[in-house]
Amino acid sequence: RILFILFLSEAESVQLSTAANEYSLTLPRGPASHGVLGFHSNMLPSNLPCEDRQSSATCLAGRGGVLFGVFDGHAGLACAHAVSQRLFYYIAVAALPLRTLAELERAVEEERAVTPLLEWHKYPQDLSYPDGGVTSFHSLRNYWQERLETEEEEEDDNRMTSALVNAFHRLDYDLSVEAQVHLSLTSPRVALSGCTACVVHISNSVLHVANLGDSRAVLGVQEADGSWSAINLTNDHNAQNPEELQRILGAHPAEQRTVVRHDRLLGLLLPFRAFGDVRFKWSAEMLSRVYETRPDVLSAVSEAVRTMPPHYLTPPYLSAEPEITQHCVGPADKFLVLATDGLWELMHRQTVIQLVGDQLTGQSNTHQLVKLQESPPAGEEGRVLSVLEDQNTATHLIRHALGDDGYGAVAPNRLAKMLSLPVDLARRYRDDITITIIHLNEI
Repeated sequence: RILFILFLSEAESVQLSTAANEYSLTLPRGPASHGVLGFHSNMLPSNLPCEDRQSSATCLAGRGGVLFGVFDGHAGLACAHAVSQRLFYYIAVAALPLRTLAELERAVEEERAVTPLLEWHKYPQDLSYPDGGVTSFHSLRNYWQERLETEEEEEDDNRMTSALVNAFHRLDYDLSVEAQVHLSLTSPRVALSGCTACVVHISNSVLHVANLGDSRAVLGVQEADGSWSAINLTNDHNAQNPEELQRILGAHPAEQRTVVRHDRLLGLLLPFRAFGDVRFKWSAEMLSRVYETRPDVLSAVSEAVRTMPPHYLTPPYLSAEPEITQHCVGPADKFLVLATDGLWELMHRQTVIQLVGDQLTGQSNTHQLVKLQESPPAGEEGRVLSVLEDQNTATHLIRHALGDDGYGAVAPNRLAKMLSLPVDLARRYRDDITITIIHLNEI
């Protein structure tokens, strides 16, 4: 019995380490939830500091809606952090009726209290990082002022699609302009690093996914016989996607041998679409000025971005154009898994959906409580973690992704080893993993 208790204590410590960044929220029932019951999320770092970010918020003005996003940074965390803090505001401004924007502008001009655009669902474990608040607000205000000056009010059934595309483009543009104009340490760090983004907007049970890069959104559908189907709502923007590869090659016809090398953009970058990464977007002349005249700026960014890319002939090479998917949520659509590529590198989408579905319906083997007895049953030592039931479905996925025993259960020893890898070694086995699971209908 003593040995069994000690084993459970070790399992419990493993459970706590995977649950350190988990977060769950149940939304109030009614029109304001837009058909979303709630969500579970979690983040497991591999890099130090973690380069992933996640966000969730409810839109308070206009048609409203609920927003979720996962952001996978590279060459540092600055861009992912900035985008996670700012993109939802741009989406809100892009989607708002002009009359609402006019009221917002009058309030700012008259220095009156401004009605909030978003209700953030902040994670208790959110990490602080400089976000350039004043500059961010001025850029956002310039955006809505330009909308007021150049657009005419009209109702458009595709308004959300165009709003998402415009918001992505405009934020990426502003990150670039801020870096050029200010050349303070913060702005170039944001623009020289980069991030992918996968964002979901749900309003009145209509779901839009805006994807940029290689994070994914996969819908969990419960069939009439109770089985689970995994429906992709995104495509990866990398060399593994033939259409995306042809898009890049077609845009740079004279660089067929150099534009994609070793499945990377210019031999350096895996995703073919991303925020930031201005060293794949700015002109060669502008980049040369920064590299030659601002060593102080370069000293503040990742070593990976301190030199010009090779064969830099016809920029821009990298796009911030999101791919949009629209889906009307039906009764069989039970949940949506939104995750960075760290999860999908370890698990197939069908396995992910099956694990979440089984966990929600209480059918998973790992949730059949093992009765405490003098010692673990023969052959069940690897299943003792079943005693510790996951309440958070994102945590459930992380444990299975790292500790799967090959038979659908979690092997505590394997999980513990994966979690205890030193930072310089962990990145060889896994990436940062960020997961948000959005619950859409009762099971």
